[in-house]
Amino acid sequence: MTKTIILSVLAFISIALSFFYEVETPESQPAETETAGLLLYPVQTGEDIAKALELSVPLDLSEPIDSSFYKRYSRKLGLKLDYSEDKDLLETVTKWLGTPYSYGSSSKRGTDCSGFVTRIYSDVYGVDLSRSSRSMFDDVTRIRKDSVRTGDLVFFRRGPKQPIFHVGIYLKDNKFIHSATSGGVMVSSLKEPYYRNYYYAAGRVD
Repeated sequence: MTKTIILSVLAFISIALSFFYEVETPESQPAETETAGLLLYPVQTGEDIAKALELSVPLDLSEPIDSSFYKRYSRKLGLKLDYSEDKDLLETVTKWLGTPYSYGSSSKRGTDCSGFVTRIYSDVYGVDLSRSSRSMFDDVTRIRKDSVRTGDLVFFRRGPKQPIFHVGIYLKDNKFIHSATSGGVMVSSLKEPYYRNYYYAAGRVD
C-alpha cells in the first residue's frame, strides 16, 4: 500500500513538472532557434550580460572572448581595448615596436613610416599600398577625424600647401602606431602638440 502511494506521488510530481516545463515545438519548425542574421553578444562578465540585456540582443555563450589576449596587448600598446579589435593587427604591430627608423626601408632591421604601413597592410590584410605617404593618400577614402577607427590611416603635413610627409596606423583613443624619425616604431597620441599641429586627415583603405 505504502509503495503504491509513493509511486502515485512520484507520478503526480512528474506530471506537474512536465506541465510547467513543457515547451511545444511545432512540427513544421526546427527545435533549435534560428540564429542566422542575428548579432550575438559575447559574454565574459556580469557587466557584459547587463549590457546585452540593455541592447536587447542574444547572448553568445558558445565562443567566449580571449580576454587574456586583449589584456596582454592592452598593456603592450598602452591602450584600453574593448575586446572587439582586430587580433591580427594588434599582434602584428606589436612585433614591430622598437624597430629603428631607416629611410627607404621596410624591414624589422629598420623602416620608415610608409614602409612600416605597407608591411602591416600586406601582412595583416593582404593589401598592397603605394610606397610613399603622399601617393598612399590616393589609395584611401578620406574620412572625418571623429569617424576614424582601428586600422585606418592618419596623415600629416606641415602646412596647407605642403605635401604629406608622414603616415601612421590608427589604433584607438586618439593613439596611433608609426615609425618616427626619432624613436622608430612607437605608439603616439594625436593629442601630442607636434602631431596635433601637423595632423592633416584620416583615410580608410577600401
